[in-house]
Amino acid sequence: MEPSSPEVAAARPAPAEAGLHARVLDNLGTAICGGELPPGSVLNIDDLVERYAVSRSVIREVLRVLSSMGFIEARRRVGVMIRPATAWNVFDPQVIRWRLASSGRMAQLRSITELRTAVEPHAALLAAERIGHDEASDLVGLAAKMWAAGKAGDDERFLHLDIEFHRRVLVASGNEMFVQLQELVAEVLTGRHKHHLMPHHPHEQALQMHADVAQAIQRRDGEGARQAMVRLMEQAFGEMKSLWAQTGAPDSA
Repeated sequence: MEPSSPEVAAARPAPAEAGLHARVLDNLGTAICGGELPPGSVLNIDDLVERYAVSRSVIREVLRVLSSMGFIEARRRVGVMIRPATAWNVFDPQVIRWRLASSGRMAQLRSITELRTAVEPHAALLAAERIGHDEASDLVGLAAKMWAAGKAGDDERFLHLDIEFHRRVLVASGNEMFVQLQELVAEVLTGRHKHHLMPHHPHEQALQMHADVAQAIQRRDGEGARQAMVRLMEQAFGEMKSLWAQTGAPDSA
C-alpha cells in the first residue's frame, strides 16, 4: 500500500485533537439535548475555546458536526444559535445516545419504543417471507443463546445477543429502509442497559417471545411472526410505562 500523501495526512486530525473533538462534541451535544443550552441560545467561538481549552479549529469542526445534525445554525449579526428539537436529525445514532444520557431520556425511550412498535412487527412478517433457510436456523439458535444468557444472568452477553437478534430480523426483512433502523435499535437497547432502565434479569416471558418470533419466521409463518413481535414490543412498552410511572414522566409527549 502506498503511503498517504502529505495533503491527505494533513487533512486528518491528530489523535490528540480527535480526542478533544469527541469530548467537546459529546459535552455540547448532551448539554443541548438536556436543555442546558436551550433553543435560541447563542454560542460564542471564543468562549468555547476558553471553556474547553481547545483550538479554534477543534471548535469549528465540532460546530460543523452539530450543524449537520440540525442542532445549530449561523445567523448574521447574531452568531451560532441553538435550534429547537424539531430541527434535529433524531435518527442519528449519536443524537439518540445524547438524548438517552440527558434529562430527556424518557422522552427518547418513548419515541423509539413507539417507532419500534410500528416497524419491527412488519419487519418480522417480511422476514418470514424472505429469509434464507440457514439464516432462519441461525435466528432460532440466537434466540436459544439469548435464553441461556438470560437464565444465567449474563447481562452483557444478553445485551449483545438481543441487539444482534433485532438486527437480523430487520436485515432479513429485505427492506433497505428497515435495515437502516438497526443502529437506532442498538442505541436504545444499549442505552437502557447503560442507564439501568431495564430489568436486572430478562423476564422469562420476553425470552419466550424472542423464541416465538424466531420459530415463526423459520416456519415461514408471517402473521405468526408479526403477532409474536407485537407481543414482544408491547412487553417492552409496558416496561417503559412502568419506568415513566416511577420517574413521574407523563404518558404522552
